[in-house]
Amino acid sequence: MSATVLVVEDEPQILELVAVNLEHSGHRVLRAATAEEADTAIRAELPDVLVLDWMLPGESGLSLARRLRADERTRDLPILMLTARAMEQDKLSGLEAGADDYLTKPFSPKELAARIKAVLRRRAPQLSGDSVEVEGLRLDPASHRVSAGERRVTLSPAEFKLLHFLMTHPGRVYTRTQLLDQVWGDHIYIEERTVDVHIRRLRKALEATGHDRLIDTVRGSGYGLRTA
Repeated sequence: MSATVLVVEDEPQILELVAVNLEHSGHRVLRAATAEEADTAIRAELPDVLVLDWMLPGESGLSLARRLRADERTRDLPILMLTARAMEQDKLSGLEAGADDYLTKPFSPKELAARIKAVLRRRAPQLSGDSVEVEGLRLDPASHRVSAGERRVTLSPAEFKLLHFLMTHPGRVYTRTQLLDQVWGDHIYIEERTVDVHIRRLRKALEATGHDRLIDTVRGSGYGLRTA
């Protein structure tokens, strides 16, 4: 599993410790020392997960978490709070502000990596690295392989990512804009109709195994993966 992680921490030594350990775990790390710097980083590129300190200069991490949850663009952003505030009420406040998990300092780098993986599995399962199977169609992110029984399905990288996202979020319909943000990244500027082209190619690639029927088009809304 590899994800883009934004670490928001005002203590330079702790920031570097967290960043280096996450990079060793295979993640791409963005750094910020204040809520303002975090805002700038998030505007430029929506990360896959946010590791957030509570006690920041200026606006607190708690306030930043609340703002992110109130914004449509960032409301589903996985947030893990990493803070020295260890009282039970502190943890409850962090979770109520929108954090998905809460880890106190001092911390184990291995536990932090495990917590991030768990948060991603819940919030962004397409980033967890786990294989997924729907009605005999199996997708393995580790080997970048899609198959139906013994039959291999060949997809381009973009179509693989699109199928992976849809398979890990079955039964939901996503607009073209949402799919662009989730699959290509919201910092990549391409036409919404690009999604239509890749959906057509994906359906074509799945025709031979009969799994093209899984790709659902909801007129006026977007695309999804059928669950029945």
